[in-house]
Amino acid sequence: MRTMGLGVLRVRYETLMYYRQADTIFFTFLFPVVMLGIFSVAFQGLGNVGTAPDGSGGITQAAYYLPGMIAAGILLSGVQNLAVDIAIEKSNGTLKRLGGTPLPVVSYFVGKMGQVIVTSVLQIALLLVMARFVFDVALPTDPDAWLRFLWIYALGIVTSAVLGIALSSVPRTGKSATAVIIPIVLVLQFISGVYLAFNLLPEWLQNVASIFPLKWIAQGMRSVFLPAGFESQEPSGSWQLGWMALVLIAWLVIGVIACRLTFRWIRKDT
Repeated sequence: MRTMGLGVLRVRYETLMYYRQADTIFFTFLFPVVMLGIFSVAFQGLGNVGTAPDGSGGITQAAYYLPGMIAAGILLSGVQNLAVDIAIEKSNGTLKRLGGTPLPVVSYFVGKMGQVIVTSVLQIALLLVMARFVFDVALPTDPDAWLRFLWIYALGIVTSAVLGIALSSVPRTGKSATAVIIPIVLVLQFISGVYLAFNLLPEWLQNVASIFPLKWIAQGMRSVFLPAGFESQEPSGSWQLGWMALVLIAWLVIGVIACRLTFRWIRKDT
């Protein structure tokens, strides 16, 4: 109970620190919101997506890009945010000082995970409000769709956070953290159906993207927010929710093992 109590206090501390960093807020919290606005406005001249041959039907550009922006937000909140943040804390001695206190390592990670969940929930809420009231996107009304959203989100955010903690061991210094982590995250967004329609990518690139979790998170979100007719546009012809769950669970296990083997309060070569 003491460990969890300290963890809850760390959630509050980590969240307050997060919102005091203007660059972090823009590049992780507001970035998907800004990108949704840019894509919705820039491509609205192309008309609706998925229209019939006679020009009827389809959905707006904002509705089409919303699932990808939610998936990108999950990746940014978990992987990019934690990987960069923890790498900086290792480099500037914050973790070394924490390691010399009675703070349990579990409480530290509860604080980090809690901060990721709080900020990502607020981010998704902002995305949905913007989509609904600025771009008039019709959100799902079926309770089953929202239940699917909840378990996809929960599995996606926990997996992303664990992988972010594991990746924090890769940068050798805090100064190099953004240079190492951001290109990885950016490339994954372009090949995973966030900014480009996944079925338009070459088959070999689709196969590469299918190895990583973002492709599956984006596909799961499309199953929630896009009409059922869009399922046939997936390369497999279905949403593959079972495969999505298996891939995310596999990456979650890999991330936990990597964290256990690599995490140190200070760098091993320091």
